Amino acid sequence: MTAIADTTADTTADTTARTDVGTKALAVLRIATGFVFLWAFFDKAFGLGYATKSAGAWFNGGSPTKGFLSRVAVGPFESTFHAWAGAGWADLLFMLGLLAIGVAVTAGFGLRLAAIAGALMMLLMWAAEWPLAQVDSAGQATMSTNPIVDYHVIYALALIAVAWTNAGDTWGLGRRWARIPSVRDNAWLR
Repeated sequence: MTAIADTTADTTADTTARTDVGTKALAVLRIATGFVFLWAFFDKAFGLGYATKSAGAWFNGGSPTKGFLSRVAVGPFESTFHAWAGAGWADLLFMLGLLAIGVAVTAGFGLRLAAIAGALMMLLMWAAEWPLAQVDSAGQATMSTNPIVDYHVIYALALIAVAWTNAGDTWGLGRRWARIPSVRDNAWLR
């Protein structure tokens, strides 16, 4: 009987240790994913010199959507994305989305809403790159490395994973957020 009790205790301790490591790993994934969105916001807003030069910064009058969307050369939504390129409403929604998703995911609150918004943003960006195509509208190779699962899909899956596992409860504001009466009464706000 003692051997069975010892085995159960060992299994429980091992499961607890793995669960603790798992929750911390998801918290790291959450923070890193949130930082991807925050970095994109700050680089496009202030022109930090990585993807966006200072002269093209949003706060210097540049358009965060014009360059990317005007170069879309593939897929069934090519003309739609060209029409959206540089539109004030598109720039505003894109930048607010990057900031809101980045803050929520990094801080660990409102993860379900952030996951939905972020996954939708990633779907639109996936559609703009249309990795299913092997050639663009000019007949040039697209250089798509995977026609289905590219980095946009991975980011969307990461957002969904951290949201539905309550990864904001570890090293984040998830528990405090969950205690707000309107959030407590509406789990979809979690």
